[in-house]
Amino acid sequence: MKGGLVVDSGFIYEEEKHLTVLKTSLFFANDGFTAYDCQGQLVFRVDSYGPDARDTGEVVLMDAHGRCLLTVRKKRPSLHHRWEGYIGERTEGQKPIFSVRRSSIIGRCSVAVDVYDNPGEEYQIEGSFANRCCTILNTEKVSVAEIRRKVDASTNVVLGKDVFSLCIKQGFDGAFAMGLVLVLDQINGVDTVEDGTEVYPASEE
Repeated sequence: MKGGLVVDSGFIYEEEKHLTVLKTSLFFANDGFTAYDCQGQLVFRVDSYGPDARDTGEVVLMDAHGRCLLTVRKKRPSLHHRWEGYIGERTEGQKPIFSVRRSSIIGRCSVAVDVYDNPGEEYQIEGSFANRCCTILNTEKVSVAEIRRKVDASTNVVLGKDVFSLCIKQGFDGAFAMGLVLVLDQINGVDTVEDGTEVYPASEE
């Protein structure tokens, strides 16, 4: 697969990679994530992802050692839940490398990803993140990553939505894919009314 936007070349895999992503707390919506590989090794983590993140509008993706890989930040004002991604820990004046915005189509999870340094590079996310079933497609409509419900291999039982699978295709940046998961989770936690006003679910209050 032709490589696209690279957040960190260390997370571009020669073979298809399957990660298990877990919510790290059930006390607050969007409280945190950890992602593990098939050997049970920690790959990504997001620690500070509680209610305060809603106020700051920033979420930081780290590797297993706590190194900041990517910051995703809500662009304000924004009528379409536009988020922007920054390499490393965002600093004042730093330019974003990509943006994510939700489609205005009601009842359908369609999210567009634009890469700033390469106008021809864009991605579409189709499906339902709320149901943990969506696909990230490149400009050729080829799947570069997929989010799916996790099935317990021993019992063949579908696990809860707080545990899901992230499949990263060969040659695609896993850190970029995980950054998109964070944005999807933020977008999924917010509803809008017709004038674009954000309404947070009661469970987040």
